[in-house]
Amino acid sequence: MSELTRIPAPDGVAPAAQYTHVVLGAGRFVAISGQLALDETGALVGEGDAGAQARQVFENLRRCLASAGATFDDVVKLTYFVTDMAHLPALRAARAEHLPDDRLPAVSAVQVAALVRPEFLMEVEAFAVVAG
Repeated sequence: MSELTRIPAPDGVAPAAQYTHVVLGAGRFVAISGQLALDETGALVGEGDAGAQARQVFENLRRCLASAGATFDDVVKLTYFVTDMAHLPALRAARAEHLPDDRLPAVSAVQVAALVRPEFLMEVEAFAVVAG
């Protein structure tokens, strides 16, 4: 795990409740491609259910991070791609299962017209920094 510095509200920037504005780290950079709600066989998890899809997406992120020797503690940036901003609470709930409020990464949320298949409600990519 790398030593990360979080700056929740830089001087002159309004504080944010759901993310950290700046995260600094030194070490090995890890980029995780956008993860979808697919299980290990490639089957969709939670058709029409934002909560189930969000939990699967975060489980996939956890597995990808582990393959790089990282954990959610090493995540410096998440990007949410959602087909409807109404899915953000589900993503935040799934994130809370892995990241406490005092270790939130930088986050961007983007509403998109569509993802690779119409049954996907969200996709999440992650950047992490691992010590060494």
